[in-house]
Amino acid sequence: MMLNKKINCDFEKKVYIHTYGCQMNESDSEIISGLLKREEYSFTSYPEKANLILLNTCYVRNKVKHKIYSKLGEIGKLKKKNPGLLLGVCGCLAQKESEEIIIQAPYVDFIVGTFNFYRLPQIIKKVRENHKKIVQIDKQGILPEELPKLRKKRFTAYVPVMRGCNNFCTYCIVPYVRGRERSRSSEDILRETKELSLEGYKEVILLGQNVNSYLYKEKDFADLLSEVNDIEGIERIRFTTSHPKDLSEKLIERMKLRKVCEHLHLPLQAGSNEVLKRMKRGYTHEKYEEIVKKVREAVPGISLTTDLIVGFPGETEEDFKETLKVMERIKFDGAFTFYYSPIKGTKAAEFKDQIPEEIKKERLRRLIEVQQRITEKKNEPLVDQKIEVLVEGISKKNPEELQGRTRTNKIVVFKGKKELIGSLIQVKIVASGCWALRGEVLRKEIQ
Repeated sequence: MMLNKKINCDFEKKVYIHTYGCQMNESDSEIISGLLKREEYSFTSYPEKANLILLNTCYVRNKVKHKIYSKLGEIGKLKKKNPGLLLGVCGCLAQKESEEIIIQAPYVDFIVGTFNFYRLPQIIKKVRENHKKIVQIDKQGILPEELPKLRKKRFTAYVPVMRGCNNFCTYCIVPYVRGRERSRSSEDILRETKELSLEGYKEVILLGQNVNSYLYKEKDFADLLSEVNDIEGIERIRFTTSHPKDLSEKLIERMKLRKVCEHLHLPLQAGSNEVLKRMKRGYTHEKYEEIVKKVREAVPGISLTTDLIVGFPGETEEDFKETLKVMERIKFDGAFTFYYSPIKGTKAAEFKDQIPEEIKKERLRRLIEVQQRITEKKNEPLVDQKIEVLVEGISKKNPEELQGRTRTNKIVVFKGKKELIGSLIQVKIVASGCWALRGEVLRKEIQ
């Protein structure tokens, strides 16, 4: 009897977690994993082997929303086969559309929002004991410090510095699901980063919906960057996401710090001033290009990536061509490109002059073609250069190769021994492409 009980207990403690969306969501899932590990859960990559399934959701585009509901449908079939399976939904979609989730997937056992996901262990316990559905959505809240984290990567770590956003761009749901801006104390951020250094982490990524507006007491993000730069053992610092209207000259100056990587992700969204105004972005393309010029003067060789949306309500062909012109002038190293997707609850979803789907898709195709050409051209001069790479792990496309990342955030694929994973090494670039570079490890690195 005791043996059977032990087997049953182990089975009930197996969890499958699927994360959608941004790096902040990935960071939240690391906390969720840490909390569940503390409760003696084990983890599986196969939902059919789990007795607890958690979807940490995103609500940035309708395409992602549809994927989530499709996944819920698949899990619904698993629940019919396994009545003991618990299904929970958390994250941004849960925060915004808990009632819709219940209608679409009535078999969901619990729904938890973005402000209280850290209470998951208690919620799961209540659901198991009472066999009743729980929906717990707080409208605001502060995430407690020193929550356990089961980090996904061994050498690069996410460190959230702030949560929420005050900008209310007309297309964006983030302020409604993540709340207003709340900055962590610099003491807590530095404590976490020092702990990561002692654990052998080489790189930290400072996270926020808008890191540039970080403010704790009298300390801004530029000050924080300087203090993180002073932590011994950390060799690389990245940060995301930056809003152009809040990128100060002081911050640009601090980007010269040795450990701050030569890469800036700066969402442009559109090249037309009329579209930018309707998006409520708070800058013109002229102002954006002025910022880019200052950044490139301060940090020569910096790579610049961006976000671009086409087919925003009211966007004319001329507006779209303005975006292409700005791309040609700035020459981004890469871009995350999307066609506009109306999100219920945002201002832009109510605009009357929505663009037909076929026009949006056609503009996105043209945009991607331009960016791919620019990216390939930007990468060509890297051939024959010797570049520092942080080896992140096995290549996603070829298990016989390794892959790493340059300080400028470019992926490099190369042959090498697994012992190199986690090391900072010198690699000679032998071929360029749009999505990745190919390299050769210098002989001194493998001796």
